[in-house]
Amino acid sequence: MQRPLGTDDATDRRLWRLVGPVVVGAALAVLVALWLIKDQGRLTLLLPLPTLLVASGRYMRVQMRIRSALHVSTPVSAVIIAASVFLPPSLVILSIAIGKLTDQFLNPTHVPVKISFNAGKEVLAGTAATAAVALAGFTPILTDSHHIGSAGAALIATVVAWAAYTIVDELVSQALFAMLTGTPYHQRLVADWGILTVVRAGTFGIAVVTVIAYDINYWLLLLLPLLLWCIHLASGNRVRARQGNEAWQRLAEATDEFNSVDETAVLHAAVRKAAELFSTDEVEVQIRPQTGEERLVRSNGRDILFDGHPNDAPAATGFVIPIGLESYRGDADLGELRLRFRAPIKLSEREGYTLHTFAAALCTALRNAATFAETQRLADSHARAAAQDPLTRLANRRKLQQYGDEVLATGIVGVLLIDLNHFKEVNDTLGHSAGDRVLITVGERLSAAVREDDLVARFGGDEFAVILANLSAPALAEMRAHTILDALAPPIQLDDMRISVEASCGVTTASGGTIGELLRRADVAMYQAKQDGQRVVVYAHARDTADIGTLTLGGDLARAVAEDQFVVNFQPIVDLATGQVIGAEALTRWNHPDRGDLAPDRFLPAIERSGQLSAFADAVLDQALTAVSQWADAGHAIPVAVNVSPRSLLDPSFPDAVARRLAARGVQASSLVIELTESVTLSKLEVVDDVLAALRNQGIRLALDDFGTGFSSLATLARVAVDELKIDRSFVAAMNASAPGAVVRSTVDLGRSLGLIVVAEGIEREDQRQQLWELGCPAGQGHLFARAMPADRLLAALRRGHDGQPGLLAPPLHDTDTVIRLPRNRRSRRAGIGEPGQEWVP
Repeated sequence: MQRPLGTDDATDRRLWRLVGPVVVGAALAVLVALWLIKDQGRLTLLLPLPTLLVASGRYMRVQMRIRSALHVSTPVSAVIIAASVFLPPSLVILSIAIGKLTDQFLNPTHVPVKISFNAGKEVLAGTAATAAVALAGFTPILTDSHHIGSAGAALIATVVAWAAYTIVDELVSQALFAMLTGTPYHQRLVADWGILTVVRAGTFGIAVVTVIAYDINYWLLLLLPLLLWCIHLASGNRVRARQGNEAWQRLAEATDEFNSVDETAVLHAAVRKAAELFSTDEVEVQIRPQTGEERLVRSNGRDILFDGHPNDAPAATGFVIPIGLESYRGDADLGELRLRFRAPIKLSEREGYTLHTFAAALCTALRNAATFAETQRLADSHARAAAQDPLTRLANRRKLQQYGDEVLATGIVGVLLIDLNHFKEVNDTLGHSAGDRVLITVGERLSAAVREDDLVARFGGDEFAVILANLSAPALAEMRAHTILDALAPPIQLDDMRISVEASCGVTTASGGTIGELLRRADVAMYQAKQDGQRVVVYAHARDTADIGTLTLGGDLARAVAEDQFVVNFQPIVDLATGQVIGAEALTRWNHPDRGDLAPDRFLPAIERSGQLSAFADAVLDQALTAVSQWADAGHAIPVAVNVSPRSLLDPSFPDAVARRLAARGVQASSLVIELTESVTLSKLEVVDDVLAALRNQGIRLALDDFGTGFSSLATLARVAVDELKIDRSFVAAMNASAPGAVVRSTVDLGRSLGLIVVAEGIEREDQRQQLWELGCPAGQGHLFARAMPADRLLAALRRGHDGQPGLLAPPLHDTDTVIRLPRNRRSRRAGIGEPGQEWVP
């Protein structure tokens, strides 16, 4: 049995430390054999036969490579074992030495260290075999002095010779390969024992056949060379066929594991299967993807030794056989497959074909894995895009809806809707880029302030939604809302400036229903927070003007208009000084046949969203002007104030509709006051300005209702020419406090400066009337004077009067005559309740 040694001088010099003792031992054995051969007589004539068989062994060898070791099986081992049974030790040793040296010199490619080791090893192994036979008490069969005696004894001698030869051969060979490959000696002794056992058993079988053939008829030994040749041909073909079949079978099994679309699984399978398929010491695959970092995977066939960037891989030594991994067009290098051996080897032609096939299959598998990974990346990207806001990377409405429906089925859920206050000013002043940075920062702070199972989403524009999952109690939602808003308190740094962010938050909770309804309720609460100037407001059904019940009112509107279900009552407006009625405000209610008496805040949103707004406004205006006409016919010429919907001012035909209704009832335009809310006049649409101008041109007066409650009161006065200011009831109720009192005084002073009538709403007590009059407020309305009532009842009250004085609803505040002279300017001509220049005289 032979194994190749190193092929370079440096390796040879290192190996001489082992080869030297082997050669010296073999040389001593040869010298002893030469000394003893003179006593063999005629037996020396048999020396050429075993020598020839040993020398010709190289032509009858079968090679099997196991990792770095090339196992060569030849009949020489069997010849030496059989010779140890038949011939004296001196002849056996000399035939081995002469035959091996002849064999090695016939192969000029071998270097001296190889020749010396192979010859020395065989001499030592043969010496051990023949010495073991002698020490066991057996005399060689062909000696003149003695015959072993029986076939059984000959077989026992064969076993002894085989065992001694095998032990020495393995000990010496594995010592060499342990040194050559750097493998521990004890590991080499037990490595590849399976296939080596088969080879050794074959050697033993040939030796046994030789002994049995001699026992039958010694002339059969002449057929031994022919027998060996036939065995060589049969075993060689059989081994090669078996190796080929096993190789292709292992290749098929290896490539089957490439069916995975996971790159890591493919690479790990590749290095493990390649180590098994090509019997390597190590295998590594280095890939160079089109995108991403390079990757190297290394294995010894059992474990993954390394998986990462090539620069981080530990150094590896040994003989490497590389093969490139090319794309199917051959125009892109995907990487390289490397087979690493501890000693130099040469792949057979079959192994070369197998390697190319394996590399091609690996290349295809890597392309498939890369394609799948890219497809998966795109799918994940699209999924994220479908569920993620592109600016803040928060969840979007779709993800919010999906997650909300999931958690609603698990317990109590809270929904927060957060709107940033004055965010438009950031965009208008600093630009949209700065606004985007604010939104991103707000999203990050909200995400950091919630729990792991909560969800933060960008609801749209400057609105954010938060789902609080699995609340233990509904009351916790409001507390959590305050905590989350606290996270927005620190100023946001934008370049060289710090921006403070404030927000309004609506809160609602539920343990069922739909997330859409919860979001609607949170939206209602959020707008209530804005209106009330509060940071957090919890949803209250009583303040919800757009709940599901309200929506169902939309179907009843057409019938309500047709059947005059809308009832207009009138609350008188009184001169605070004299108690004289100087006007009335029309207040509409819906006398619903099923729901009873409905206040305006319950049905006005539904009307504004429906197509019945024009018909509703016309019906209310008709009732108000009818009352004015009736009062005038009875001798009480007082104007009426009518609130209009913001949407009516977006209708260019609205002034014409008002004019037609005035004409139909025979009422002067100066007897009609249109009340506007500040939120309406904030609109800067041109159509609103045109509608208001058309109304004023007809002589209709305009009043600004709830003055001081909006964000742009003074700006509204600068844009819209009004005739009256109405102080909101909230300021009147808290007038004794410093801030509301200041608002009332400022409004009265502003009205006096601009020549406007100022009317205070919600007067409940006499002291409020007195205080307002002392501040200079000329008019007011409230329960102190009268509640809203039908037109005929108000007419009866006017006729009845106070203390027998018709038109009075309260006693005068003073006994002496007092004249409040109205200023004469552009506005005052329309500001007076009566004709231009009229004075109020108690």
